[in-house]
Amino acid sequence: MFIKVRRDTIIILTLAFLLIVSGRVMSYMAFAESPATDQGIPISGVMIKGNNLVPTDSIRANIYASGLRPGSYINGSTLITDKRELPLNEAISNAQQFATLTTIPGTRLTPIVAADVKVDSTTGSVTVTVVEDWSQVVVNTTSSTTSSYTTG
Repeated sequence: MFIKVRRDTIIILTLAFLLIVSGRVMSYMAFAESPATDQGIPISGVMIKGNNLVPTDSIRANIYASGLRPGSYINGSTLITDKRELPLNEAISNAQQFATLTTIPGTRLTPIVAADVKVDSTTGSVTVTVVEDWSQVVVNTTSSTTSSYTTG
């Protein structure tokens, strides 16, 4: 009790199988031919979560200033940038501090009160979770000067 299959169906299935296998072989060869990095695991990107009004580009620029940017490498517990080498935990604490100093563009308002930076040492991805607290932001910072006028 064999299943009857036409010849053109077998040819189509064989071609599909060959295309799938050749695609897999090409992707494996491309991965094998990619240049190896002796420096460590490269920082692949920065993902920012938790912000409402502060633009992600402003936060990302400050995180990049701490050294956690594309082009930097993680080698064990050391972050290697193009300018210096520093411990990874120091770079994380710098990134947390820099994220809290992020202002809304065009103002001096710093609504980010806390930041949590996590670095995955196996993939090189950086995740930044920020907390904005508008109850502690001083919006009107103009100082009023008192002058004494004499009328005469």
